[in-house]
Amino acid sequence: MELHKLNGHSQDEGFDGLESVAERVVFIQDKNGPKKEVHFTDFEGKTSFGMSVFNLSNAIMGSGILGLAFAMSNTGILLFIVLLVFIAILSAYSIHLLLRCAGVVGIRAYEQLGNRAFGPTGKVLAACIITVHNIGAMSSYLFIVKSELPLVIQAFLGRHDNTGEWFLNGNYLIIIVSICIILPLALMKQLGYLGYTSGFSLTCMVFFLISVVYKKFNIPCPLDDPLHNASLLENNHTETDNQLCDARMFTVNSQTAYTIPILAFAFVCHPEVLPIYTELRDATKKRMQGVANVSILAMFVMYLLTALFGYLTFFAAVEPELLHTYSRVDPLDVLILCVRLAVLVAVTLTVPVVLFPIRRAILQILFPEKPFHWARHVVIAFCLIFFVNILVIFVPSIRDIFGIIGATSAPSLIFILPGIFYIRIVPEDQEPLLSRPKVQAACFAALGFIFMVVSLSFICVDWVNGGGHSGGGH
Repeated sequence: MELHKLNGHSQDEGFDGLESVAERVVFIQDKNGPKKEVHFTDFEGKTSFGMSVFNLSNAIMGSGILGLAFAMSNTGILLFIVLLVFIAILSAYSIHLLLRCAGVVGIRAYEQLGNRAFGPTGKVLAACIITVHNIGAMSSYLFIVKSELPLVIQAFLGRHDNTGEWFLNGNYLIIIVSICIILPLALMKQLGYLGYTSGFSLTCMVFFLISVVYKKFNIPCPLDDPLHNASLLENNHTETDNQLCDARMFTVNSQTAYTIPILAFAFVCHPEVLPIYTELRDATKKRMQGVANVSILAMFVMYLLTALFGYLTFFAAVEPELLHTYSRVDPLDVLILCVRLAVLVAVTLTVPVVLFPIRRAILQILFPEKPFHWARHVVIAFCLIFFVNILVIFVPSIRDIFGIIGATSAPSLIFILPGIFYIRIVPEDQEPLLSRPKVQAACFAALGFIFMVVSLSFICVDWVNGGGHSGGGH
């Protein structure tokens, strides 16, 4: 979820008024005439099909891509591909449910679907889940800053090892970056221009993928690094060098529990679907579903290639944050340094963009009728950044962020909420409660709940057994 484009979240003030009107729109069909497909008629969308694909692909693409090679190392290639296909198909189906709900009631905001389905309680629930997910996304971005910025500074200083100075301490660096860059941007009333970082963010990840593929053919295995080889031995439980770099087709271990949460985290884009649908030119459900299918397919290919070539480079010793693993090879590598810089700039500029809808959701929940006030605007931004910094400083691994957020908010946004919204919003005269589509939606929501419970249970067991400190040298 996650190097997000604004997709309407930070447009000018007129947008908020327009959205309020849109939320109250009731689409009335001529009872005597033929039924027509409901369109979003609050304003005419002008975004082309191709640009909509770009925007939704960017909403899907995020920091989760950095954890996919780690996921593959703990499932094996075949099991990973099966799970990746499974999650991609289910994501496309959940978007179908959202579009169907939106077509019935003419609402384009995820929170307002919750309000239509369950009243204020549903609106608050949806807003809270989106807030938790975006806080997880912010945390994952800042964790990348914490992990990668010291290595970049170290490379510029020409050092192969971290000698312990304060300016090479990731905890100090995220505080400095938050105060000097993120907070000033987050305090701006409008962040519309930061939407242009979406294109740069997606470009960075394509550059990252190309570098991962290239490095696979330039990095030997095992490395001339005792720590790397020790990690291979520990994770593979092998005794001979010939077995250290064998790719596993299927494997299960204590870290496998993180795979589905990581994959779910990587495919969340659902809060952005309806704004993109609204902005789509000649918007119809079929056309928007096509946008979603093409976007998910494109990200599926990128995710699979990144995970496969990252895994085949480092095998069982790959770390939860793939980019950090390359520091074992050559901390001064120019190509990897360029990738690090690009990703760092992208995620740093994206943090305030992700913060904006969180603050907006908080204002809607706590101060729904209050006009804009600078004190509230500043205090909420400061508290959010402070909380996320504390979280990143004390969480030992980005894997834990991917795991917890991917096991809670991601299944809720992908599986549970679309399923129950569909059951509640689609009228029974169109689809009875026991009709096949609603039974499928109920099973879909139940599947998400099972994913959540099982994933959280295995993650907690892993923590209790001390697995939180293992797994690839992180």
